[in-house]
Amino acid sequence: MTQSPKKPLPIALIKALRLKQAPKNLFVYVALVFSNNLFQPALLGMVTVAFVMFCLVAGSVYLLNDILDVEADRKHPKKCLRPISSGDLPIPVARVVSVLLMVGCTAVSFLIGWEFGVVILAYLILQIFYCFRGKHIVLVDVFALAGGFVLRTLAGAVIIHVPSSQWLLLFSLQIALFLGFGKRRQEIVLLGENADKHRAILEDYSLPFLDQILVMIAGVTIVCYSVYSVESGTAKEHIPHLWITVPMVIYGICRYLYLVYQKGWGGAPDEALREDRGLRVVILIWLVTVLFLFKFDRPLNTSKRVGKQITQTDRGQ
Repeated sequence: MTQSPKKPLPIALIKALRLKQAPKNLFVYVALVFSNNLFQPALLGMVTVAFVMFCLVAGSVYLLNDILDVEADRKHPKKCLRPISSGDLPIPVARVVSVLLMVGCTAVSFLIGWEFGVVILAYLILQIFYCFRGKHIVLVDVFALAGGFVLRTLAGAVIIHVPSSQWLLLFSLQIALFLGFGKRRQEIVLLGENADKHRAILEDYSLPFLDQILVMIAGVTIVCYSVYSVESGTAKEHIPHLWITVPMVIYGICRYLYLVYQKGWGGAPDEALREDRGLRVVILIWLVTVLFLFKFDRPLNTSKRVGKQITQTDRGQ
């Protein structure tokens, strides 16, 4: 077998940063959307800065993780093609870039705002813990990754100084757990009996166990979003008809389960989003519907109170 030519160092470095997984960082826009500030240019710009920061910080963590896992990745049917495991990106270069990105992004984040800096620092600490220890502890490995998504959502709120909804944070956690355990399941399916040789923690998982977890988390996620769409302050005070988006969320979760069980795409959520038209369409419809409701939906009791106040004013006159 002929060995493929090495990629140029800049291209290998960009690939190692896994910018194709940038959709994960879209969680920073959640607070912007649900605070009805998506079309505020200044706030949109701030959240976009947070998005870029998380792309770079996450890239530094990917470099660290690939350095630590280089030997195992070389035995993996797909991960062996990664720049570090394939030899396209020398480990010393990857190490230096990882450290520079971690230190640089943390410093810049504190210059943007101390709260945002704390969130970035917390994300880095959590992910470094995952790389060195967390990924070797059953269940903790997925929860550590899911915590990163919650911090992304929180970062999007603090950078524009809006309150963080506990419902949105919980929803972010549950979606991340759903995707994380789906990824673990696909790894076992792909690697078969050799799964534990590529990732030791997979020895502690099994398909029946992961199937039960996926079903449980899918149900809890749907319930959480349903309650948020009816009982949250956002729903009661701004968009009382947010509940009409619940079927879209249910369809999206069911669609992803279909992709996991029938198509075997659960190993890379970003690929599923890029490749599956059904998933892209339902997310687009959901987003357009939410923005439409923010623009035109109004609580009925508000209009009644206004009408009552006008009537009382007329009587007083």
